Amino acid sequence: MKKIFIFFLFPLSLLGQNTIGFPDVINYTKQSYNAGLQNWDIKQDKNGIIYFANNEGLLTFDGTFWNLYPLPNKTIVRSVEIGSDGKIYVGGQDELGYFFPGENGKLAYHSLTKFIQAKDKNFGDVWDIVILKNNVFFRSVNKIFKFINESAAVYTALSEWTYLAECNGKLFAHDYKTGLLSFENNAWNPLLVKNELPTNDPVTSILPIQNNNLLISTLKNGLFTLSNSGFVKLNSTNNPTFQNQRIYAATKVNADWIALATNSGGIHIIDANGNIVQSFSITEGLQNNNVLSIFLDKQSNLWLGLDNGIDLIVYNSAIKHINPLKQDGSGYASIVYNNILYMGTSNGLYSVPLQQTQDLSFSKGNFSLVTNTKGQTWGLSVINNQLLLGHHEGAFVVKDNAAIPINADRGTWNFVPLSATFPTSKMLTGNYKGLTYFNYTNGQFVQAENVADFDESSRFVAIDQYENVWVSHPYHGVYKVIKKADGTVNKTIYTSSKGLPSNLNNHIYKLRNEVVVATENGIYNYNIQKDIFEPSVFYTKFLGNQSIRYLKEDLSGNVWFVHDKSLGVIDFSAKTPAVIYFPELNKKILSGFEFIYPIDSSNIFLGGEKGFFHLNYEKYKKNIPNLQVQIRSVSVTDKKDSLLFGGYADENNKNILPKISYSWKAIRFEFSSALYGYQSNLEYSYRLKSFDDTWSEWTKRTEKEYTNLPAGNYIFEVKVRNNLGNESTIAAFTIQVLPPWYKTIWAKFLYLLLIIAAIYLLNKYQKKKFERQLEKQNAEQQKQLYILELERSKAESEVINLQNEKLGSDIDFKNSELASSAMHLVKKGELLTKIKNELSQIMRSYDNPQATAEIKKLLKSLGEDENIDNEWEAFSKHFDRVHNDFLVVLKEKHPTITPTELKLSAYLNMNLSTKEIAQLMNISVRGVEISRYRLRKKLEIPTETSLFDYMMMIQARK
Repeated sequence: MKKIFIFFLFPLSLLGQNTIGFPDVINYTKQSYNAGLQNWDIKQDKNGIIYFANNEGLLTFDGTFWNLYPLPNKTIVRSVEIGSDGKIYVGGQDELGYFFPGENGKLAYHSLTKFIQAKDKNFGDVWDIVILKNNVFFRSVNKIFKFINESAAVYTALSEWTYLAECNGKLFAHDYKTGLLSFENNAWNPLLVKNELPTNDPVTSILPIQNNNLLISTLKNGLFTLSNSGFVKLNSTNNPTFQNQRIYAATKVNADWIALATNSGGIHIIDANGNIVQSFSITEGLQNNNVLSIFLDKQSNLWLGLDNGIDLIVYNSAIKHINPLKQDGSGYASIVYNNILYMGTSNGLYSVPLQQTQDLSFSKGNFSLVTNTKGQTWGLSVINNQLLLGHHEGAFVVKDNAAIPINADRGTWNFVPLSATFPTSKMLTGNYKGLTYFNYTNGQFVQAENVADFDESSRFVAIDQYENVWVSHPYHGVYKVIKKADGTVNKTIYTSSKGLPSNLNNHIYKLRNEVVVATENGIYNYNIQKDIFEPSVFYTKFLGNQSIRYLKEDLSGNVWFVHDKSLGVIDFSAKTPAVIYFPELNKKILSGFEFIYPIDSSNIFLGGEKGFFHLNYEKYKKNIPNLQVQIRSVSVTDKKDSLLFGGYADENNKNILPKISYSWKAIRFEFSSALYGYQSNLEYSYRLKSFDDTWSEWTKRTEKEYTNLPAGNYIFEVKVRNNLGNESTIAAFTIQVLPPWYKTIWAKFLYLLLIIAAIYLLNKYQKKKFERQLEKQNAEQQKQLYILELERSKAESEVINLQNEKLGSDIDFKNSELASSAMHLVKKGELLTKIKNELSQIMRSYDNPQATAEIKKLLKSLGEDENIDNEWEAFSKHFDRVHNDFLVVLKEKHPTITPTELKLSAYLNMNLSTKEIAQLMNISVRGVEISRYRLRKKLEIPTETSLFDYMMMIQARK
């Protein structure tokens, strides 16, 4: 921290006065941190997280998120301390122990009461915790416990332990009867010094000061010092105040200053001699004046644990608030004149004498109203060593804390000298109705004349190097006013037709001896050759074409500007110019009537909506805290929220890899940077590697949510930067989104088995299918063959039928031939018989013996059977060929059958009639009947079977 030089020996008239400037006081109410009213102790860990001993438990804050961790017995936490091993020790009512992150990074409580004997467990509230040389000491009213290696030693008070603290490597405790003691050789020993502290008054703090002395605060008797001379009450005129307000706690602010927390007076910043440097109470922004605890963090901010709430004093801030009215009222103008700070407000002009301090905000004093200035003030200028005031009621000169009018006929905005020489003989004022000249005569300004033919309200006035007067009106345009030698005025208006981007919101200023216009599209220069305005190449490369409302150049050549409601500066002090913004002042400076008054690099005054702001720019650039970002929470949302990581990493869980079920709905990351009082300066950028490897745009958001991530490993990364462009290292957190069961390794193995089985079954199925197809093909082939066979059989059948038909025809023909032959034989027989009969008749009619002998001879020849037998033999052979060897088969079947019976059988097979058979056999019909009967009997044919059917059956069996 930069040490601020300040004179400590103020005149007696300054006693009781406060500084004119105050840093921001941020109020955290019970509703904002959502825990108990009272906060008894405060500490900070190596990551910057702040811990509060709260009525409802251990309360933590990382700059963005509050978290509460109750004790198991739900009692008040009175004390907190943090060990080098990261353990967060706490003391409650009959309870003491420590919080430490578990595997999921969430703080878990570990009680130490189990190491305390039963007779000592009713110890009440634990008010102090001190860690010294690996020993942890807990103080209650009656007992002090010392823990080392999970063993406890107990030190019982002679009367009552009222205080326990470490200072300069020594452990001190205070007992009502014994006084102040030090811990040496495992025993509490009284200090062997002269004098004693007042009895029955508890010590509330012990702090080191110069010359190895100690500053000791007591509750009722104020401040004491402890040196080789013993205890001495601090010789300070403020001690009665401290005694009356009662000091509850104290802490070092820097090497020279100490902050005292009081019961009824807020806090006081004092030096080692007890002089009050600065005080904070309800008047300066605290929620209440009862401060129970106080703590200086790594950024030199002061944390106050109040009786109701928590306050943060951004004590090391380079920005201070100055409110001359101690009430609402906007700041319009300020100036330092004759070592007096004047501040013009909406309710008048106020003044306060300044001390010789490098940072004027630490000057002490009370503002007083300058006489005759009530009402709206607009501008302050020092010309010819005279303080001039632009007021709603006209122009004034300020002398002896009173305002004397020099022009009361119109409201006055500003004052512009017409030459750079001293003293100037003439000046120009911009007022409600135009421009007015003043002459400097006999040591005072006297109104000369108004600029004729020009009645525009002239709040913005500049004079260029050619002594041309430029006036801008936000709603009418920019004017160049040239006064001619004859007193007449040449007026030229510049609007969009003359190069400006718009007719509205144009503001004329003089920067670096050049007239420029701040517009809605950046800064424009005047081109004298073309008589138009053009975008400034020089300023555009720094500010682009963003809207600019106000411009001011300081003594170092830096250009201050207001964009929208944000303050920035183009800093030319380094080799490479840089643009710096001040997010702390966003929407706090006075909009529409912006005002910047740079005295030097340590003192920049700004008009605010409520009073003024003081910026120590030199300190601001140097006061750059170390940037660090932390992932504070990782949680998933499914049917209910589930915490994966509680924000605390140690050696046990730094490699934690949470595994998330695929069924999650959303995963949420919360992150923060523990820079208190600088949150408005911070922006974050993040990415989720393996999902989106591109960094996000810089944003104020401190959380990011992802939904429906596919299975896989992801790394969430986040970084932070401040308004100066500095970036932190990257904080990372790895998660694994598990695949659904059907995408796990076992499932894939099962899939592999199923695939193998499917391939096997498919192969088997294909094989079966092939076999079936082959069978089907074979069947089809068989069918085709069958069909072919059928067709062939059909063809053969048809051929056979044809053959059979032919055979039948042949048989019929042969049968016909046989029948014909048989009939021929019959006819022949009939003819022979007839011939024989006729020959017999002839022979009887002739008596010629010779003739008779010849006829007999002829008859004999006709009766011979040889030819007949030969004809029968030929007939039988021919018959067998036609009738499948019927006669042969019949003879084989019935060997006893006679030739005559064979003839009868053949004739029967030919289905000849009985008469025809009788003629063929040359017997009578009766003889045929008898022969049939005999044949039937010989062939043993059943009575139910006809002889013809039997003959046909014999033929078919062949």
